[in-house]
Amino acid sequence: MLRYQTILSLFLLLFLPLLVSTQSSIDHWETVVYNNDIWTYQVGSSEPPSDWIQPQFDESNWQTDQGGLGYGDDDDNTIIPTTISLYIRIKFELFDTSRIKMAVLHADYDDAFVAYLNGTEFARGNFEAGGSPPAFDEIPEDDHEASLYRGELPEAFAIYPKAFDQLAKEGENTLAIQIHNYSISSSDLTSNFFLSLGIMDNSMQYDPTPSWFFEPFFATELPLLRINTMNQEIPNEPRIVANLQIVDNGPGLVNFLDDPATGYDGSISIEIRGASSQFFDKKNYGFETQDENGENNNVSLLGIPEENDWILHGPYSDKSLIRNVLTFEIGREMMDYASRTRFCELIINEDYRGIYVLMEKIKRDANRVDISALRPEDIEGDELTGGYIIQIDRDNEEIAADGWYSPYGGNPFYRFHHPDHDQLAPEQKEYIEAWITDFERAMQQPFFASIYDEYIDTKSFIDYFLINELAKHIDAFKLSFYMYKRKDSNGGKLHLGPIWDFNLGYGNFDFGCLPNPEGWIYPCISRAFWLEKIVDITAVKNRMYCRWQQLREQKLNTSRLMDRIDSMYTALSPAVDRNFNQFDILGTYIWPNSFVGDSYEEVVDFLKSWLTARLEWMDDNMFGNPTQDCDALLDVNQDDLKPSLNIFPNPFTSQISFFLSNESTIGLEVSIYDILGTPIVQAGLLPIKSLDLSYLPAGIYFYTLKDKSHILKHGRLIKQ
Repeated sequence: MLRYQTILSLFLLLFLPLLVSTQSSIDHWETVVYNNDIWTYQVGSSEPPSDWIQPQFDESNWQTDQGGLGYGDDDDNTIIPTTISLYIRIKFELFDTSRIKMAVLHADYDDAFVAYLNGTEFARGNFEAGGSPPAFDEIPEDDHEASLYRGELPEAFAIYPKAFDQLAKEGENTLAIQIHNYSISSSDLTSNFFLSLGIMDNSMQYDPTPSWFFEPFFATELPLLRINTMNQEIPNEPRIVANLQIVDNGPGLVNFLDDPATGYDGSISIEIRGASSQFFDKKNYGFETQDENGENNNVSLLGIPEENDWILHGPYSDKSLIRNVLTFEIGREMMDYASRTRFCELIINEDYRGIYVLMEKIKRDANRVDISALRPEDIEGDELTGGYIIQIDRDNEEIAADGWYSPYGGNPFYRFHHPDHDQLAPEQKEYIEAWITDFERAMQQPFFASIYDEYIDTKSFIDYFLINELAKHIDAFKLSFYMYKRKDSNGGKLHLGPIWDFNLGYGNFDFGCLPNPEGWIYPCISRAFWLEKIVDITAVKNRMYCRWQQLREQKLNTSRLMDRIDSMYTALSPAVDRNFNQFDILGTYIWPNSFVGDSYEEVVDFLKSWLTARLEWMDDNMFGNPTQDCDALLDVNQDDLKPSLNIFPNPFTSQISFFLSNESTIGLEVSIYDILGTPIVQAGLLPIKSLDLSYLPAGIYFYTLKDKSHILKHGRLIKQ
């Protein structure tokens, strides 16, 4: 024990100061250079000496006066002649730089500038990044208006910790700035600059900050994503190539903007994604990680399993910022799969873009939707029957082959999701469209209640339904309504899910249906007629009732859900102000808000109150009234309860045989119906029954196997 304590003490003695230093934050800010301090300057009538930015430069021949040099907007302390360029310098003292974490230059300028600290460039505005120092007569491509005289904030340019340690020094330092006008005939030029210091302790050695001072974004406890597009605009499509760096120093550690990448550092192709969200100031992005040859590069990002397709979701109309993440966490506990998520903060081309969510794109993968891969050559037999992900969504007017419209009620559009439409063979498109159409046709039969589960996995149906109803999601069952089909050798059924896109859930909508916590959403919006019919099946209602009771005891326990929300609120709190400073939308209606909170706290409180009320309403109004014990009802495999019936051949041309093994045939009857549900054949079933159906036209038919009161088995027949 003594040896352990000695080792621990030695570890703390050696490494605790390092840990504290790594995690230390800024105590307060002070200003060391003001715009109205005394500066030396030279109007740019010719190129200045090449060393004018250096501390040792002889500035004795330059003019000296109060800063805020310029003309034209009544925001100048010293008026200068009309000019294309102006060069200014100021010296200042720093004491004990170990107490200084970083610095920030606040720049109020008209029209462009480049700033240097002790001879090294560290900031430029309205000039292309990475370019050479502008010549004295060089003009920016666009004009830029000053801010302070209009009551607006100046721009902030941070000198991050590593850069500050390299550029600054104890004692005398030199700040040099060149300011450029948009035109010699321009009516104004402005040069108001302030240099402030982030102090790590409570010492006071400089001057107070200006009344309007704001702290720039320089570090976060969330993972930090930096994207550099090399000055390209990110389009809707096609994707452009960019660089992504991820900084994630670990739990409890701060991630600084100038930290080296600790996670991914490489190429991506990126585009804007989404439908209605494209009109928001905060965009959503889809990107692929790539290798140096532009090929897909499967990597793990922020602990999420390896893949190459990713999404950066930027919550905007959802001002709680957490609706999607909360729902996907619930979904991962309830269902086979829901997208993994990580909160982060995003920088694009040095521009802060706010709080984002890194998410997995829905696709087939062992770690995502775990179904068999569907290869282009899989065009027959069992290989053809599975590996499909489809969705009910909007059609893509630009791509006619993107999917198909259902011929039945509501006419939903089924879209090929994975594989994509251009990766599917014609036989594969024909197969899955025909299979879905057969399912819809079966749901038109009078005995649909006994045949639906030949096609639909009931457990996935119930869980998908309950999650969407929990959120009362206004787009549920009509947009981004995902389904996947396994191969026949693996059950062959359609599974509902994964869940997707809950920004407009939990009362955050004001159109189509009432956003209050009461009432079911599916009768109001569902485009798939079969969903309502399945919900109305007594056996489904009873299983849904039991599943809801089971979930409410654990996964959907109210206290547990409130704790989840509180945990996310706490994790996001340090970054929330930055997000809403960038996107000033608190207290403002953003489509389609039903509630507009003036603060982040109000927005989150609304979510918690709404969800609590929704849970209580669903408790009181849940479907079903089972007489069977719920444990037995949830554990039962409906397929195990059905007799073993073999039908051959199927498809058939004339003769078809039904063979029932290991079952009593007393009172059993087989019936055959056409696609309209009209009975064609009814026959008592012996262990084997052969029927001559050569007189029937080619097409699709259905059969049922019944005892005196129940349908025991049902399915589809194909006459060739």
